[in-house]
Amino acid sequence: MSERPSLREAFAPPAAATLLCFGFASGLPFLLVGGTLSAWLRESAVSLEGIGLMSLVGLSYSLKFLWAPVVDKLRLPLFGRLGQRRGWLLASQCVLLVALLGMAVVTPAGHLGLFVGITVLAAFAGATQDVVVDAYRIEIAPPEVQGALAALYMLGYRLALLASGALALLLADHLAWTTVYQLMSLLLLGVMLATVFAREPQHEVRRSTSFRTTLFDGVVGPFRDFFQRYAGALGIALLLFIGLLRIPDQLLGVMAMPFYLDSGFTKTEIAAVSKIFGVWMGIAGAFLGGVAVVRFGISRALLAAVVLGAVSNLLYLLLALYPGQLTVFTLVIAGENGAGGFLGAAAVAWLSALVNRRYTATQYALFSSLVTLPGKLIGGLSGFMVGATSYVAFFVITSLSIVPALALWIWLNKRVDFEAVGVQAGGDDNPAAPRAQRESVTEAG
Repeated sequence: MSERPSLREAFAPPAAATLLCFGFASGLPFLLVGGTLSAWLRESAVSLEGIGLMSLVGLSYSLKFLWAPVVDKLRLPLFGRLGQRRGWLLASQCVLLVALLGMAVVTPAGHLGLFVGITVLAAFAGATQDVVVDAYRIEIAPPEVQGALAALYMLGYRLALLASGALALLLADHLAWTTVYQLMSLLLLGVMLATVFAREPQHEVRRSTSFRTTLFDGVVGPFRDFFQRYAGALGIALLLFIGLLRIPDQLLGVMAMPFYLDSGFTKTEIAAVSKIFGVWMGIAGAFLGGVAVVRFGISRALLAAVVLGAVSNLLYLLLALYPGQLTVFTLVIAGENGAGGFLGAAAVAWLSALVNRRYTATQYALFSSLVTLPGKLIGGLSGFMVGATSYVAFFVITSLSIVPALALWIWLNKRVDFEAVGVQAGGDDNPAAPRAQRESVTEAG
């Protein structure tokens, strides 16, 4: 195992400023095709049913692993001159820029069908950008600084959420929605400039002799590689743990807004405390998570993050006991968002350690999709859970929902070494290798 870097070395690599910009680029379109868009649609007299259906465009972010193999293997014409990663990144940003401007020109009141198509394109470009940024982050720096880079990425991401959420809504009170979306799209220009001047990471692309070989290596290769390194029950347990990792906060997230309103808070108070103060607490938590990964290693940092994330849901019991109390609300948001940011940074570093750098984009896209998909599906039942019990019981249930993940973690941590740093892309070894494999290699040496 290589020596852990100092905090200064971890948080100030050459790629630090680049990851901050790329995090902003990833976060910007998320609300512009989601929550912020819903407000525009509502003011454009689109039905609630239509708004609900429009939310399905966000599935691009959960299904991005389906086209990630193309991002991993195909070099784009013209854009490819920048390299495999920067070429795809600039191309997706160009499509996103055009799509956001297109949404501003067409508008939902003008031609809803065409507007929906352009929105789908914007979501697809944003999800593709996420695939490339995740691959870039993993390949540009060694595993021991991934926690720090994840924190910087999340700082940029959450700043973008402030811009595309709170700022966009504030501007929409004084400007037309078309102007707001034009202004939001122009923010991408600075990020595109950063993409052009960023350093291209090393990325090995195996030369194939035929289309069939290329297709097999790009689509089947990443999954075959994963189950070769983590065979049988080990691989299945890892995938299950990834899916269960963030169930507590995903369950809670669906019912949080109704609970705030039912507790007597105004929309202005909710926006100020949850959407602005909460974002900054999430950023602080992300940096603490990055520090924990650097100081204590991926395994211990993730375990602490998972426990804190689940326990923080119990803070909502205070709000149930003292409804309408702004001080209590602020305390709850501080603890819950801080824990969520901590978990986010630790989880990103841990997932990065699982990736074989030969298939960076595909494998990480699969892992990040698994993190969100189960929560989206189970979250749909959260309203029924509250209706059948109460908010108080619901908060306790969400905290206890982490128990299966903790049981899997105890089993996995005895069998997988997530702290070891292996060779780079293309090697037989991997940064997070089964312990038995590493012990046998050591004995043979």
